[in-house]
Amino acid sequence: MSGALRSLAVFCGSTPGNDLAYVEAAHSTGRALADRGIELVYGGGGAGLMGAVADGALHAGGRVTGVIPKSLVDRELAHPGATELVVVDSMHERKAQMAERADAFLALPGGAGTLEEITEQWTWAQLTIHDKPCGFLDVAGFWQPIVAMLERMTADGFLRRSQSGIVTVDDDLDVLLERLADPPNWTDKWGNPRTDRPPTTRQAARGPLS
Repeated sequence: MSGALRSLAVFCGSTPGNDLAYVEAAHSTGRALADRGIELVYGGGGAGLMGAVADGALHAGGRVTGVIPKSLVDRELAHPGATELVVVDSMHERKAQMAERADAFLALPGGAGTLEEITEQWTWAQLTIHDKPCGFLDVAGFWQPIVAMLERMTADGFLRRSQSGIVTVDDDLDVLLERLADPPNWTDKWGNPRTDRPPTTRQAARGPLS
């Protein structure tokens, strides 16, 4: 995948966290996506950072697609203003739908669910299930432990440096969006080069940019 992002899946907390910077970053992320004409795909909630990123995009005139399980519609207070709200049966279906609808993935601060969602997509890229990159927006140093973990995984032989193009950690959203739109090539989990990655099913169906 290269050239331009049409849609971005954003994973983030359903609560606001204890630092106002998290909410501000989420709102700014949504606004930035709308300004660039990038569809926001997210978990469908109206509270916490989830609500903030959706509000940021909607207030700037962007398209917002929320994907949320039936069991969480009430507990996560599904966003009433989403352009499209997709209600699914399970968390597994939620993640699959988000993966199918997005060209790349971005994690804002969040808890265990946020970490699980972004690392699953990272793993799928390693296994060539898809060819979509992942990014972490490092708000107030939140994702620095991930940077350290990446280095430890690589140093201890559990991650190839040739796979580093899959993941970008940065505190600058513009840098992240550029990297996600046109990531460097990476190898798969077994070290095989992937310089001629085929388009995903969704990308092939949509055809070239007009």
